[in-house]
Amino acid sequence: MRFHLAVVCALSGASFVWTAPRLDAQQTEATPPSQNAPPPTFTVHAQLVNLPVVVRDKSGALVTTLNKDDFELAIDGRQQPIRYFDRDNNLPLTLGLLVDISGSVRSALDEERGASEVFLDQMVTSPAGQAPDQAFLIQFAHEVDLLQDLTPSVPRLHTALRKVGDEYRDGSHDHTSSGDGGYGRRRGFHGGTTLYDAIYLGSTELMQKQQGRKAIVVLTDGDDRGSKETLNNAIAAAQRAETVVYAIYFKGEQHGHGGYGHGGFGGRGGFPGGGGHGGEEHVDGRKVLAQITKQTGGRTFEVSGKQTFAAIYNQIGEELRSQYRLGYVPDSGAAAGGFHLVQLAAPKDKKLSIQTRDGYYGGQ
Repeated sequence: MRFHLAVVCALSGASFVWTAPRLDAQQTEATPPSQNAPPPTFTVHAQLVNLPVVVRDKSGALVTTLNKDDFELAIDGRQQPIRYFDRDNNLPLTLGLLVDISGSVRSALDEERGASEVFLDQMVTSPAGQAPDQAFLIQFAHEVDLLQDLTPSVPRLHTALRKVGDEYRDGSHDHTSSGDGGYGRRRGFHGGTTLYDAIYLGSTELMQKQQGRKAIVVLTDGDDRGSKETLNNAIAAAQRAETVVYAIYFKGEQHGHGGYGHGGFGGRGGFPGGGGHGGEEHVDGRKVLAQITKQTGGRTFEVSGKQTFAAIYNQIGEELRSQYRLGYVPDSGAAAGGFHLVQLAAPKDKKLSIQTRDGYYGGQ
């Protein structure tokens, strides 16, 4: 699969089924309903903005016993009614794993593969009578490769995980397409790390059309070099797709000036108009990832002696299983084009910590 840029919708479309006491005056009435017949139903299409929400108490423990009345929602400073409220754990999950295979984090790939397999075993399920969960896998360095398209098959995901970083194991750097359906690739500079492109394309091409719970987990040092998309574009794409981004930060080896590999970035200043920053400037990858995750409603974790990949995946899994789902229909002002700031509070207990996305984009 080759990635293509896509035009994305600003808000998720939703349909509400309304049981009406009588037919609307504008609705054509073919035959009058009998006196004992159930009231007719018809569908009203509206734009529903969804907010995945995680709540913790002052000790950091997850809180899963709140109801709609415990929350207050404001958009751009104006109070808004919460129209929909539920726990998310019964909705199908769409999960994306984005793995940085650049030289700075390559040493962590073996450990990350094993932890990712266990994580997928736990998170991608097929409950009886429900739509199955599904996941996809992307690797990125100087280009974005789709190793496995959306699938509910955990064995296929395991197979794709074993291919992560294959091109670097024997030093061949072979970037030709595989016969296994073709890897989706977005060309960049040799030696780059197209983090922003990976998030952007994963959100627009794979997440945008999905319903239910949606999350991307990205393993990287947060240092982008050579992306066509900017940091802000990557964040906006995830917000438009209503996708929470979690980051597993692995410090790894620092890139150094001028990049690495033959060609590098010295004096080029990165891709014009993109996220690359050339060799003259050092970017704090941890802060970049913190910005992405905060604005999309996720969190950033850092790999350490105590915080292993497995431990971090366990925490991400707990959050995904403990989400609330709040929804509301924006009024004309909140539905207008542009970015709208979300402010969510739990006024009955101000010691609670609320984690959700910072806002959404209105208009088409």
